[in-house]
This record gives sequence, C-alpha cells and structure tokens, in this order.
Amino acid sequence: MISYNPKEWFSFIFRFHKGDTFRKLIPIMAGIAVYSAIIAFLEIEYFQLSEASHIKNVTVMHTMLGFVISLLLVFRTNTAYDRWWEGRKMWGALVNNSRNLALKLAVILQEKEDKEIMRKLIPAYSSVLNLHLKNVDISHELFDDATLSADHYKHKPNQIAKTIMAKINELYKQGKITGDQLIILNAEVQSLTDICGACERIKNTPIPYSYSAFIKKFIFAYVITLPFGYVFQLGYYVIPVVVFIFYVLASLELIAEEIEDPFGNDPNDLPTAKIAENISKNVEELIY
Repeated sequence: MISYNPKEWFSFIFRFHKGDTFRKLIPIMAGIAVYSAIIAFLEIEYFQLSEASHIKNVTVMHTMLGFVISLLLVFRTNTAYDRWWEGRKMWGALVNNSRNLALKLAVILQEKEDKEIMRKLIPAYSSVLNLHLKNVDISHELFDDATLSADHYKHKPNQIAKTIMAKINELYKQGKITGDQLIILNAEVQSLTDICGACERIKNTPIPYSYSAFIKKFIFAYVITLPFGYVFQLGYYVIPVVVFIFYVLASLELIAEEIEDPFGNDPNDLPTAKIAENISKNVEELIY
C-alpha cells in the first residue's frame, strides 16, 4: 500500500507512481487519439460536413448518457471501496483479537514453555493468512522441527487454528487452565477463523462478470461516439478532449478493479504483511 501525506494536495498533480492509471492507459489513449483524429479529418476535410449536419445531434445523446454513466461509475467505485474497507476492518479485528488472546494467555499461563509455544502460534496465524489470501505457496516454519509444508494441508490457516485449539485443550486436560478459561479462549480462537472466512468471502466473490463487462462496453461505446458530434464545436481540439474523457472514465474503472480485491500485491492493496509483522511484535511484547 502506498504511504502518503493526505495534506499534500498540490504535489499529487505532478506525481506518477507505478500504480498510476495514466501509465496503464497510455497505449489505449494513443489509439483513441488516432481514432479521434481520423474522425475529425473525415468530417472536416474529406466529407466537409457543416454544423447543419444531423450528426451534430449526437451530442444530445452524450448529454443524456453522461449522467447515466456517472451513476454507474459511482456505484462501481463505492462497491469496490466497500470491499476494500471491509477487508481493512477484518484485519483490524485480527489485530485486536490476537492481542486479546495473547493478553489472556500471558496472564493465565505460568510455565515458560507453554508461553513460548503460544508466542509463536498466534503471530503465525496472521502471517499464514496473509500468504493464503495472496495464493502464495506456504511452507511456514512454526518450530525448528514443525512446518506446514505437507501437500495435504490445503488450508494452512485452519491448521494453525487447529494447533492453537489443540494446545489450549491440552492445557485444560493438564489442569493448567479452568473450564471457564477454556470457554473464553475458545471464543478468541473461533474469532480467528471467522475473520479468515470473511476475508475469503471478499477475495473469492468478485463483482459479477455481466456487470463489469457492461460498464466497459458502455465506456467504450460512449467514448468512440464522442468525436462524431463534438468535432463541429471543437474542431481538431476534439482529440485531446476525447482522450481526457476516456482517461477519466477508464481510470475510475481500473481503480475499482484494483481495490475490489484488497489482499493482493497491487500498490493500493492492504498492507497485510506489515499488519502481520505488527501483530508479531505485539504478541512478543505481551507474552514473555
């Protein structure tokens, strides 16, 4: 995720980072410019059409459709941002729940060996979940002689949660924690899998294909028809105008596509790796 100062407004205008939509759209913008130039040349120089031509009435269609396309893009970006923000809330809950679990175990457990195991297991969950959501092959080392590299462990976060729960149950059988404490700790472990399930729901449920395809087709049809009518008012200046309109509309769609899956490696995705590191630091400070 890109770190920035939101109060530096003016500097944003001249800053282009690797995730900026302008770089991604340059080839298509160049094609739109050439297309607009051809249409302008044909209407002005070749066919020598005048403002009396009925083609100029195409602008009326653009006026009406402009409002519709703006509503669609607003809904599209809001839906994508809701998914991004929900993902951030889930990882915020993971931070809090990991701290709560560590706090309780730090007070309940007395033996150093038991604390050391939990000190490794709790941060391991967030670290593995980060890799799991990014579809990275996981061979996460928990201990010197224990890893999660076995092929039959398809869902590695579940294996971490299972290991935590098994250790807590073992402590209960050994009489190191009471039944009431077991119930409290069970709720904390359950919250980890709830967060994992919510993140998987966001990642594995994209915007419906038909909806996304319709917006792209709508933007394309809207832009390629712009030069036909506006060339009479703008002349060859229609070229940069059409390119700029395409840049704005297409950029909104690209931004929505990027943030609707907030768990990847795109510049604007959530910093889940950094959050996992912070969880590890917090747990190490609490359990010692």
